[in-house]
Amino acid sequence: MHITANFDAGNIDVINLDNKNNIQLAIRPDVGEEFFQWFNFRLSGEVGEQYVLNIVNAGQASYLAGWENYQAVASYDREYWFRLPISYTDGKLTITVELECDTIQIAYFAPYSYERHQDLLAAVQTHPLVTLEHLGETLDKRDLTLVNISDGNNEVNKRNIWITARQHPGETMAEWLVEGLLYSLLDSDNATAKLLLEKANVYIVPNMNPDGSVRGHLRTNAVGTNLNREWSNPSLEKSPEVFHVINKMETTGVDLFYDVHGDEALPYVFLAGSQGTPSYSDRLARLRDKFSEVLKIASADFQSEVGYDIDAPGTANMTIATHWVAERFDCLANTLEMPFKDNNNLPFEDTGWSPERSAKLGEASLVAMLAVVDDLR
Repeated sequence: MHITANFDAGNIDVINLDNKNNIQLAIRPDVGEEFFQWFNFRLSGEVGEQYVLNIVNAGQASYLAGWENYQAVASYDREYWFRLPISYTDGKLTITVELECDTIQIAYFAPYSYERHQDLLAAVQTHPLVTLEHLGETLDKRDLTLVNISDGNNEVNKRNIWITARQHPGETMAEWLVEGLLYSLLDSDNATAKLLLEKANVYIVPNMNPDGSVRGHLRTNAVGTNLNREWSNPSLEKSPEVFHVINKMETTGVDLFYDVHGDEALPYVFLAGSQGTPSYSDRLARLRDKFSEVLKIASADFQSEVGYDIDAPGTANMTIATHWVAERFDCLANTLEMPFKDNNNLPFEDTGWSPERSAKLGEASLVAMLAVVDDLR
């Protein structure tokens, strides 16, 4: 029996492997010790044997509500990710698995590796409408890359759509969504994509936090900074990722902003908007309502009944990306949240919320963007 997390985005510490019915593990916190919930490791053993894995520090994790009605994800081939039964009792998360192959990978959600991220960038750059732009370096000296998609018609009235994902690196469903959105947007047979690109330039940062992603962090970058609390005052020392993205936004302008995330606790897909920003207006409210209603039609996974509490006027936290961008550019700005668990309105027993459903939601998002693009200004 062997357990390792010594790979891209791996996260687990092995405490005791003496008893296959009581394997003791612990999640390694992000740098700074403030956040932890993401785990990602491989178990090797004997086919047909049952193993009981106990994550003993789960009771100190960042979002305890995240363990309620949660199931871990697992894969033998790292392509198809299915759910494993768990129990959470007395601060201990227990995962039980009977091996069907010699090695199984178990994670908090289906990983989106840095290698796959590089593959995505390499694949889309071959498209004639795509330009890859190096925005700057992260603190671990990784590239922060922008995917710029334009049909080359630089009319003055073309809108500028910005999409960012994985400010919180453990929210891997965000990059799965971007992958689906990108391939749909670049599909020459997709009429929705063709019309949208006639009306807008699209700027996508598929991974805002590559350092945290590779390190196996839940929410922070290489020095423990939560990027989604840095937008009002980013710095090259703490949050170069945000600093470089804002610099580019200032050169292009922003007419629609879509910041993609995952929520540990709520088993639904929903939007969090910018209603609490100082300059929120009836125009932005109408745009948000239309975007939401069309997305509900485009994707049965999306709903608007359950979500975060709406900020009272003028009380928004302006360090958050959606709020800062909405106020700075007077634009429609939304945070999209997807579940780590399943969508309670439409549960899939074997997989729960999955990479495939995330990608399909990315495709559907283009329909909502097209529905509002003419009214953004």
